Amino acid sequence: MDEMRPSSGSAAHLGLASLFPPGLQAIYGECRRLYPDQANPLQVTAIVKYWLGGPDPLDYISMYRNVGCPGQDIPEHWHYVSLGLSDLYGDNRVHEFTGQEGPSGFGFELTFRLKREAGETAPPTWPAELMQGLARYVFQSENTFCSGDHISWHSPLDNSESRIQHMLLTEDPQMQAVQTPFGHVSFLQIVGICTEELQAAQQWNGQGILDLLRGVHIAGGPWLITDMRRGETIFDIDPHLQERVDKGIETDGSNLSGVSAKCAWDDLSRPPEDEDDSRSICIGSQPRRLSDKDTEQIREALRKGLEINSKSVLPPISSQRHSHDRPHRKDSLESESSAAIVPHELVRTRQLESVHLKFNQESGTLLPLCLRGRLLHGRHFTYKSINGDTAITFVSTGVEGAFATEEHPYAAHGPWLQILLTEELVEQMLADIQDLSSHESKLPKEYSWPDKKLKISVLPDTVFDSPLQ
Repeated sequence: MDEMRPSSGSAAHLGLASLFPPGLQAIYGECRRLYPDQANPLQVTAIVKYWLGGPDPLDYISMYRNVGCPGQDIPEHWHYVSLGLSDLYGDNRVHEFTGQEGPSGFGFELTFRLKREAGETAPPTWPAELMQGLARYVFQSENTFCSGDHISWHSPLDNSESRIQHMLLTEDPQMQAVQTPFGHVSFLQIVGICTEELQAAQQWNGQGILDLLRGVHIAGGPWLITDMRRGETIFDIDPHLQERVDKGIETDGSNLSGVSAKCAWDDLSRPPEDEDDSRSICIGSQPRRLSDKDTEQIREALRKGLEINSKSVLPPISSQRHSHDRPHRKDSLESESSAAIVPHELVRTRQLESVHLKFNQESGTLLPLCLRGRLLHGRHFTYKSINGDTAITFVSTGVEGAFATEEHPYAAHGPWLQILLTEELVEQMLADIQDLSSHESKLPKEYSWPDKKLKISVLPDTVFDSPLQ
């Protein structure tokens, strides 16, 4: 990428808007509404456009100086706006044109508000690379973002020593959705957060944490401005906020319905050399893969789990694809080599007597969330292996459409394992795994419930990096 002053702003100011692509012009128009005195903003632009084979999906990132609102204690900051996630051109060079009534491209652009440091005369350009990274994820996975989503980044957003290492997404407080000739476009703002705030969002929900951040001026305030120098979490600043999170988890449960994880499972009911074993460990042959129907079911279960539903339902296994609903959540569950997928009809559902679940530490620390925030609220939670097609779905007795039942609580369909846990067992497990909430736990750790023929191990990452797991 390269930084430059584009001709678009000044050209539009001269009344030459017709020379520019309608999608691009629509977004420029919304920016000019907010910044009438910055018709020619600084921009970071992709040197080689994505549609010409370049690596950066965003054609431009515009950067504006926002004076804030002193009366509301909103500080001066830099405002970044992406251009490229929506359809700028309407000629199918990047996005398929599907009509004016639906979303333009992916239906949104990203924004970011960064607190301006004293003496800064030009905006830092690192947020542009951050936005390009998120855009690459969207283009490659076809996952769309929504307000309230959280993004685990595990690194300071500006590559410094900052505690701001993760992100939440919310509606931009100033920019209004626009209608273009190629569909509608909304604006999702990136909000930098600390690890403890990310964990609270996972355990409860992103919107709840965003509301808390809005109430703490130095942590974001009403416009959710990111301050990379912030050294305290909202819970350090106001310890009472943790009580609000705990109450929210108890009342609402968690909106997080699944994660990509380092995980595996073993069927302890039979010897591992059984050639029909559908576990993640497979020696001397190719591991079984999720059928496209199973993949769709898990994906739809995760998508629905991110919404607030009165009744938690696993959708029936179906081969129907919802292409007409694009963009929709794809949740990164589709096999990378779909040609090798075992046909659904050739994979039978098996009831298992005894199972052994394996997680790395990061995945293991989410087990209390899975049990307390999801299953105790009648919901489900899925771990999808990042190393293959293995999937582990925990379901409660209130979830419809599961192939695990109270009579047969452990059931496998190819490499997808479902585990049905009663409320009594969930409470027992929560009491037994209390130490998992600490990231300082020594590994390996093992938990077992012999009467239920269930065993869980939390293992070092190196175990999952081995081809034999």
